[in-house]
Amino acid sequence: MRYAICNETFGEWPLAKACDFAAACGYQGIEIAPFTLAALASDISAARRGEVRRTIARAGLDCVGLHWLLARTEGFHVAHPDRAVRDLTVDYLAELARLCQDLGGRVLVFGSPKQRSLLPGVTAAAAQDHVCDVFTRLVPVLETTDTVVVLEPLSPVETDVLTTADETRRLIERIGSPHVRLHLDVKAMASESTPIPEVIRASAAHLEHFHANDVNLQGPGFGAVDFAPIFSALAEVRYAGWVSVEVFDYAPGAERLARESLAYMRQVEETLG
Repeated sequence: MRYAICNETFGEWPLAKACDFAAACGYQGIEIAPFTLAALASDISAARRGEVRRTIARAGLDCVGLHWLLARTEGFHVAHPDRAVRDLTVDYLAELARLCQDLGGRVLVFGSPKQRSLLPGVTAAAAQDHVCDVFTRLVPVLETTDTVVVLEPLSPVETDVLTTADETRRLIERIGSPHVRLHLDVKAMASESTPIPEVIRASAAHLEHFHANDVNLQGPGFGAVDFAPIFSALAEVRYAGWVSVEVFDYAPGAERLARESLAYMRQVEETLG
């Protein structure tokens, strides 16, 4: 496994401190939430992009890419019935793809539940059409930047668009580009009726990226989720991408979350042999 951690785990820490600590724990990569760098990707200058890239490299880490793509932004929505709003969203996602490339990353994790959920008067089928339109039109920029958008199924508690891996795989097949693939997240998969290992096996041909966490919103090993069958399934499908720790409840503190999440995952790997 190649392990990474999401940078917002470290709160207000300077990026250099977060990268150095992650590397000292044994992580190989870091995944960046754009809002931790600036309010908008377009606000991040070329000089700042170069500085961030060098900071990550100096710590001996790889930049995995970006996640929380539309968090803390306004005016963007991939399932909006207004073509003008979708145009703005495509343009902003294109800027995020360029940012990802500039930082040395490749993967853009699209979760953003608020910016994809059903709007009044929009049917589920129409919302899927709009999402398909946005990401299909984004493909040329993804090709130019050599980046990949990974669509993330989320639980029905978070959104009502793309709530299962099966539904998300069908949309990915409809788009039909190797630059639009699947992201799986443990807490989100736990909301499905299908067991997590079965979701992973069914998703093998589409799977590009993976987030490790628990249904209690903390890190792997901090809750009730047993990662042994999960990692066994990933090994069975020969998953070769990143496993990034992404948490939402920071109560244990950044140091514990980073150290103990990785220690637990390594222990699971060793147990599985």
